[in-house]
Amino acid sequence: MPSIRLAAAAVLALFLGASARADYVSPRMTHAPVGHLKVVSPITTGDYDILRMKLRNLLNGAAAAKQGNGRLEARLIFYAKAPKLLNTAELPQDVRKDLDAARAAGVKIEICNNTLREQALDFHTLYGVTEGDIVPSGFLEVARLQQHGFVVDPSN
Repeated sequence: MPSIRLAAAAVLALFLGASARADYVSPRMTHAPVGHLKVVSPITTGDYDILRMKLRNLLNGAAAAKQGNGRLEARLIFYAKAPKLLNTAELPQDVRKDLDAARAAGVKIEICNNTLREQALDFHTLYGVTEGDIVPSGFLEVARLQQHGFVVDPSN
C-alpha cells in the first residue's frame, strides 16, 4: 500500500507542478524612451562560454535599446586571459559571427596593451583587432569609462 500512495503522490506532484508553469508571454510594460545608455563589459576569462554570454547580452541590449527608441553605447574590454580568445586560428565560427554582429551593432572591442606585452601576443593574430583597438590598460580603461558615465557589467 505505501508504494501505491507514493506513486499517487508523485503523479499528483507532477500534475500540480505542470499546471503551475506559465507559458511565455511578451512583456507589455511601457515606459519612457530608453535614451542613450552606456555600458562597459570587461572580460578577463579564457572561457568561450563567458564570451558568448557577454556577446549575447550586448546584442540583446542593443536591440532592446533600439526598440525602446534609444541607443546602447557599449565597450567590450579584453584583458588578463581574455585576449587569447580572439586568436583567429582558434576562434569558433559562432563566436566569430557574434563578434561581427556586435561590431556591426556598434560595440567597440578594446584590448589591453599590458596583456599583449606580458603574454607576448601579436594583436595582428587577434580577430578583427586593429591598432586603434588597443588601450594602455584594460583594467584602467574600465575605471576610466565608469568615470565617464558607463555602467560596468559585473558578470565575468
